[in-house]
Formats: sequence, C-alpha cells, structure tokens
Amino acid sequence: MGGKVRNDLSAAPALQRGYPQLWGGRDTGVVMLSGFASAISTLYIVFVGYWHDTVTNLWCSLSNFSPDAMKYTIVVSATASDAAPLQYLAPYSGCSMGEYFRDNGKHALIIYDDLSKQAVAYRQMSLLLRRPPGREAYPGDVFYLHSRLLERAAKMNDSFGGGSLTALPVIETQAGDVSAYIPTNVISITDGQIFLETELFYKGIRPAINVGLSVSRVGSAAQTRAMKQVAGTMKLELAQYREVAAFAQFGSDLDAATQQLLNRGVRLTELLKQGQYVPMAIEEQVAVIYAGVRGHLDKLEPSKITKFESAFLAHVLSQHQALLSTIRTEGKISDQTEAKLKEIVTNFLSTFEA
Repeated sequence: MGGKVRNDLSAAPALQRGYPQLWGGRDTGVVMLSGFASAISTLYIVFVGYWHDTVTNLWCSLSNFSPDAMKYTIVVSATASDAAPLQYLAPYSGCSMGEYFRDNGKHALIIYDDLSKQAVAYRQMSLLLRRPPGREAYPGDVFYLHSRLLERAAKMNDSFGGGSLTALPVIETQAGDVSAYIPTNVISITDGQIFLETELFYKGIRPAINVGLSVSRVGSAAQTRAMKQVAGTMKLELAQYREVAAFAQFGSDLDAATQQLLNRGVRLTELLKQGQYVPMAIEEQVAVIYAGVRGHLDKLEPSKITKFESAFLAHVLSQHQALLSTIRTEGKISDQTEAKLKEIVTNFLSTFEA
C-alpha cells in the first residue's frame, strides 16, 4: 500500500491494496489505525465502529489531523445501545459504501472495529429465533457471516476500473487466545493476520505486534524491493529474539551467538517503536531500518535508540534529500545507494555519540 505507514506494518507483515487482513486484541493500539489511514490522502476510508469512545476519538483525531480528513472518511457507528440487528447490519452497510469507491476506480480502506461484536449480535438474534446453537452457542453459519463480508475486499484489474477495497477486520481476543472460534474463522478467511499483544503493549512496545503469530500469506510481494532488501531477515531475527528473551537474565551462561541475537533484538525492538499518529514515508523507514539490521547500532545503548532515530531522520531529511528521493523513485537500494547510506550512518553515529 503506498504512502506513509507505520514501521512494523511495512517491514514485517506487509499490507497491499485489495487485502483483507486480521487485527487482534482489545486496547492494544488497534485504534492507531486511524493514523495510518489518515496519512494516505488519496484513499477513501470507511470505519465501522462498535465502541462509542473509539468512534468519538477517531472522529476527533482525524479532524485534528487534517481539516479535510472527514471529506474522504465515512464513519458507521453501531454501539452497544443500538439494537442487535443494527450491529449485525453495520459492517455490510460500510462494505457497500466501500464497494462504491472500488467499482468507480478509486481506492478505499474499510476498518471493522470489531467483528467480534457483530458475531455476538448475530448469535443473539439466532438464539432469539431459536436456531440450533453450535460451538460457543454461535449458529452453524457464523463462518459464512464473515466470509461473505470479507471476500468482497478485492483489487480490480484495469478493465474493471482498477479500483480496490482493502479490509482490515479487528477481532478481540480473550486472554490472548488466537485459537478461539471466531479468531480462527477469520484467520482462515483473511490473507494474513497481525496479532497485537496486550503484554507487549503494557511494556511500552507499540505497535504491540507479536512477530511470531503475525503472518502474511503473500509474503514480501506487497513490499517494495528496497524494503525487502533491508527488512528481509528482520522478522526472523525479531521472532528468534522474542523466543530467547526470557533467558536474558542468564546472560553470563549464553553463547556469543545467542548474546548477539539478544543485543540485536533489543535494538531492533526499540527502533520499531513509534508514537501514535506519527506516519513515516517508505524511504525514511528504509534508511532507519538499514541502520538497525546492518549492525550499525549494535554498540549503541538501547536507551539512546529512540533519540538516535529522531536525530538521524532529521539529519537525513535536511541534508540528504537526494538520497531519499533516489530510494523513493528507484524503489530499490543499488550498490551505490547502499555505499552512500552506509557512509551517512557511520558519519552520523560518530558525531551522535560524541
């Protein structure tokens, strides 16, 4: 997906147009999506919300972000005070609006926050209609409830206008259990999932993405070549780091390779932290991630990583716009570009640490 997005979203489980993808976890930063969406001015946004505070915050945030943001944003609200049939119909109403833009050659993003509430409303209606309950008291056709909705997200070819509808359904997990009935149903429908973990969120790691449980079924096909070059091994390194991080307290008993993995993982985690409503351009992400995955930050204290990122980006934006322009236009990192990028990072680190 073009434009400015969040670090973790572009580098690990990438997104692309016409892509239905699952997001999990209540109160783990899912509503930060409004920052991601509002950064793409050519995109029409449809937000289906079941939480009154979330809908209100989204409305205020978009209005404050840009006076024109609400001109290309549609908000469909079906809160707990609304009747179950309205909560059941809200996602379909929002999807129909998104399809209008898609079928007219435009690009639309629809966010369902969250489909767990729609499933509960559908269960309530089905039980009142005395339909036979199944697993977790849901009716037998609850899978079809979500599949017929999410399969409407698509990228049209040029003969049909070239428009797209990208769906980001949110599913609330209970105690981080992704193997529950509704989460597994939606996982089987979508083209990937990004699992946001409560524990990581409260540790201050935001976006709180669990790299091990987050996957993309199209792999790196949705990434630019430049991002593939710098972030190709990053997800594996982060997943391995999370696995062995529990043993960090026994640092003296770890071999050199494991210690190096821990050191690199800590710094990459700090590098990927990002504030709410702080979008970054792809070329900026490439420059920052390059410094981390190539080991240039291995000797820098983890507590200084955030400060380094801010200072480094400010330096590159003010002094090396030509390099960023090259990465953006070519979409890849040539040998010449990499040599220049390495020189910039090395020179900046020497002055940053002084």
